[in-house]
Amino acid sequence: MTTLELLHSRRSVKAADMVAPGPNAQDLQDILQAAHRVPDHGKIGPWRFIVFNEGARQLFGQTLKDIYAAQNPEASAKLLEHQQNLFLRAPVVIAVIASPDRAHKVPEWEQHLAVGAACQNLLIATHALGYVGQWLTQWYSYNDEVNQALKLASHERIAGFMYLGSATQAPTERERPDLSERITHFPTS
Repeated sequence: MTTLELLHSRRSVKAADMVAPGPNAQDLQDILQAAHRVPDHGKIGPWRFIVFNEGARQLFGQTLKDIYAAQNPEASAKLLEHQQNLFLRAPVVIAVIASPDRAHKVPEWEQHLAVGAACQNLLIATHALGYVGQWLTQWYSYNDEVNQALKLASHERIAGFMYLGSATQAPTERERPDLSERITHFPTS
């Protein structure tokens, strides 16, 4: 597959539709290496990765359940079980952490753009290796107690959780906005 074919065919697959196998250790290293090779003004590397595989997914699921239960005392047992199983939807989950250097001359906005590029490269590399992925930001991406459980510094934020695995069926194309409506040529009229 050419690079353009790869880019044109990349699709997100719902984490709930993923199965094993997920990326093995070498594939995971290759995926993270690709995520690490993005445009990075100032050579800051304003990102880091937390990998959840094997039993770590279940362990962190218990953490999510406990946090959710404490913050939502009316939650049903079924809903709490759902929270506990969130990281079991895919064989591998990677938290991408935005860790900007606020003292650096490169604006923080540009550093966050680099983190987004790392997320995209991670998904493209996942696709190139024959796996599927989904970039999710759910309640636990914006929760202070989750940040504490992950030992995030006060200036760090979760850019997203990347769920990686194998597809149960070929992903289908979704409707996308009309590209021609998003292109103008300067000077505009």
